[in-house]
Amino acid sequence: MDKVAILGVPMDLGAGRRGVDMGPSALRYARLNETIKNLGYAVHDLGDVEVPVVETLKINGGDPGGLHHLEPIRAACEELARRLGELPEDALPVVLGGDHSISMGSVSGVARGRRTGLIWIDAHADFNTPETSPSGNIHGMPLAALMGLGDERLVNLGGAGPKLRPEDVVLVGVRSVDPGERRLLKEAGVTVYTMKEVDRMGIPTIAANVVAQLERLDRVHVYFDADVLDPSVAPGVGTPVPGGLTYREAHLLMELFADAGIVTSLDLVEVNPILDERNRTAEITVELAASLLGKKIL
Repeated sequence: MDKVAILGVPMDLGAGRRGVDMGPSALRYARLNETIKNLGYAVHDLGDVEVPVVETLKINGGDPGGLHHLEPIRAACEELARRLGELPEDALPVVLGGDHSISMGSVSGVARGRRTGLIWIDAHADFNTPETSPSGNIHGMPLAALMGLGDERLVNLGGAGPKLRPEDVVLVGVRSVDPGERRLLKEAGVTVYTMKEVDRMGIPTIAANVVAQLERLDRVHVYFDADVLDPSVAPGVGTPVPGGLTYREAHLLMELFADAGIVTSLDLVEVNPILDERNRTAEITVELAASLLGKKIL
C-alpha cells in the first residue's frame, strides 16, 4: 500500500476524563501527516467524524441500561465504519482518537465483513460487558463488543454479530484487567501477552509469535493505545498505569511488525493533551506510527 488515509474521531464520550477529544489535533500538530509523507506515502487527510460535545448530552444519553452516552457513541462509530468502508482497497487507514470506544467503528469499517486480525496494544483489555463493568463507561467494552459480547447495540455496530474470531486477536502490553474481564478473556481463549510475558519473553519473541499467528490473514489491524507506554514515557493519557513499555520496546515492536509487512490499518488513540507535557505523548505516538509504517534507522 502506498496510500494512507487519515481520519480523526475527536470523541471523549466513552471515558470518564475530559481532553482526549483533542487527540486528533495533537497528533496532527505533532506532524503526523508530514512524517508519513516523508516515508513515501501519498497522504489524504479526510478530516474528522463529527462528534457531539459532552455538555450537550445527558449523562447516559437516554439509555435505560445505564451505558453512558451509548447512542452518540454508536452513531459516531457507525459513521466511522461507513467512511472507512468507502475507502479504496489500496489505502491504509490511520484513525486518530479520541477515546478507545472508536475501535468498534474502526475495526468494523476496515473489516468490511471479512476475516480480520487484530493486534491490541494497550495497558487495558477493554473486555468488559455492561454486567462486568465497574463504571458503565463504554471505553472499557469495545474489544468484547467486537467479539460478540455485551449489549447488542454495540455488538451489531457496523453490521450484525461479531467482527472478530478469538484466534485472530492478540493483546500485547496488558497490565490492568478487571476481574470480570479476566474471566471473559479466559473463556474466549484470546491470546494475551501481559507485561509479565514482555519481561519474561522479550519483544522479539512476542512479535514473532504474533506474526506467526496472524500472517495468514489478508487484513491485520493494529490498535495502539498510548497508555501501553510507561507514564514516564507518555504522561498525556487518561488512565496511566505504571510499569508499561519503554520507548525502545515500543519502537522495536512496531519495527518488527513493519518488517513482517502484515499491517493494513491502524488506530492511534487516547492521547490527552490536557494531561501531556508540551505535546510529548503525541510526538512519541507519531514516531511509533512511523516505525510501524516502515521508518528505518538505516
